[in-house]
Amino acid sequence: MKIHKEGYRIILVVFILLSILNVGLYFLAFKLLVFGLLLVVSLIIFCIVVQFFRSPRCFFSGDTSNIVVSPANGRVVVIEEVFEPEYFQEKRLQISIFMSLTDVHINWIPVNGKVVHYSHQKGRFRAAYLPKSSMENERSTVVIERSNGDQIMVRQIAGAMAKRIVTYAKEGDTCSINKQLGFIKFGSRVDLFLPLDAEIEVELDQKVYGNNDVIAKLK
Repeated sequence: MKIHKEGYRIILVVFILLSILNVGLYFLAFKLLVFGLLLVVSLIIFCIVVQFFRSPRCFFSGDTSNIVVSPANGRVVVIEEVFEPEYFQEKRLQISIFMSLTDVHINWIPVNGKVVHYSHQKGRFRAAYLPKSSMENERSTVVIERSNGDQIMVRQIAGAMAKRIVTYAKEGDTCSINKQLGFIKFGSRVDLFLPLDAEIEVELDQKVYGNNDVIAKLK
């Protein structure tokens, strides 16, 4: 299993801390059973951290000209028409994907085009599945303009446990499906804001896979 580069430092720190804890208890514990239990718990914790930063091979091989590919692994929690106040200042179709701790947390570019806007706003760290998290939580916003002038917004939102959003896409970058947008550490959500005439291809509560499932078709 390949490990994502965002996990190298965290995995190393966790390994060192757990090793120190277990070695210290080995010399201090009077009962071998206590040490054995801690060792098992430590191995479980380490495996959980490692699996969180897993980076599976993922390549979308279909036609990418007029589609929106899922930017994240997770569950669809919102499909609705909303007013987007920060950038578009008009109505858009919002699709939100909630990523649990067991999901892969890599974020992907959903459409082909050029990055015309990037911003990062500080905020709260509320549960990412709550509707207000889209505007109140810490978040990064990327707007991609397609060749026909249509603009698609991708918003990375930190969750209750997520304390860092990593965004690779920057203004002026040419981007395409199969490239990584970024990474959110430990529980989060990704919002898509699409044109109102987009044809939605997913349903509420549907499990989707980043850079694999088609979220919508564009006119």
